[in-house]
Amino acid sequence: MNYQKKTVVASTAGLTLEGMDIMFISFAMSMIIAEFNIDMATGGLISSITNLGMLFGGILFGILADKFGRVKVFTYTIILFAIGTALTGLATNIEQVYIFRFIAGLGAGGEYGIGMALVAEAWPKNKQGRASSYVSVGAQFGVILAALLSALILPTWGWRGLFFIGALPVIFAFIVRKNLDESPEWLASQKVKKQKRNQGNLKELFSTRKTALTTAALAIMATVQIAGYNGLMIWLPSMLQQSQGLSVSSSALWTISTAVGMIVGMLTFGQFMDRLGMKRTYGIFLLASAVAVFLYSYASGSTGVLIGGAIVGFFSNGMFAGYGALISYYYPVEIRSTATNTIFNFGRALGGLSPILVGFILENANVTVAMSYLAILYCISFIAMVSLRKGKDSRKQETMTTLKAV
Repeated sequence: MNYQKKTVVASTAGLTLEGMDIMFISFAMSMIIAEFNIDMATGGLISSITNLGMLFGGILFGILADKFGRVKVFTYTIILFAIGTALTGLATNIEQVYIFRFIAGLGAGGEYGIGMALVAEAWPKNKQGRASSYVSVGAQFGVILAALLSALILPTWGWRGLFFIGALPVIFAFIVRKNLDESPEWLASQKVKKQKRNQGNLKELFSTRKTALTTAALAIMATVQIAGYNGLMIWLPSMLQQSQGLSVSSSALWTISTAVGMIVGMLTFGQFMDRLGMKRTYGIFLLASAVAVFLYSYASGSTGVLIGGAIVGFFSNGMFAGYGALISYYYPVEIRSTATNTIFNFGRALGGLSPILVGFILENANVTVAMSYLAILYCISFIAMVSLRKGKDSRKQETMTTLKAV
């Protein structure tokens, strides 16, 4: 297996394990609430604290990966979130659950951006879109894996047994460390004094007015991506049960059809990005998402709900596939991991609050208003995307670094 394929396999597996780890909470939540005798709001804080850990972990490990190497730090992040997940199974009160989930979040937040930086630095520009999409599909594989493990383990071993399984990624971390070499582009940057001095410098994301605006625009796009996904996946099954009179089993079928649409959308997005370019592809998908989400509030009947859900999933979450390549494109190698982790995990932390607002809208208005809110978010992201610019100097510098790596 060549180096390019190794980076995709390692990063995909890492994101699969991360997605599995995060979904464990969803499947185990009712048991945790019952055992510790807490209310739903207190239980909901588990997810919020995990997202907060991701933000801090993303910044910390992004900086470390730019300073000390992608592969080395990548393995540490996997070990850390595996330990945090396993420790969760030993928690004796809800406060300990919070602490251990924060630890798991630290590792999970660091893993994403480092893996994406590895892929971006291993693949040529005209293939980064599809490579990024292959990695992003890993999160959906993680959801499926979590569902299968939950069905097998929860009835017999309970929620603690489920989290003990989270220690297994430690084995994967050692395999990665042994079989994956460091990024040639990062190694080349070590020979350039100016680049070495700026490695992992968070201030570089705001070093000039243009760079600061780029960072802000990408942060808005990442926030909308997470806000849209969480708003749809957490509340839509309940919306459909109320507005369409669907049963729980029917809403589960909707979830599956939407997830299938997401996977197909991710793979399609990667192909489009390589052929049409980043901005044009994001423009198409963002506007299509706004239209699809708004029109979906008028869907009726089982067929319309299922097909509409797949279409919404195709466009709204298909874009997730491109963020690794998109953010990597706008930052040089010395701060690429820092930028990817900081920006995307900021979006996770802020966008993760979206279900609260969607829930408030549903309590005080209706489904159409809630879907209109989501549609407006995609329009805002479109405006942010249009504002993105990359100067000739940064392209030239990036080209020179790549040539040195070769």
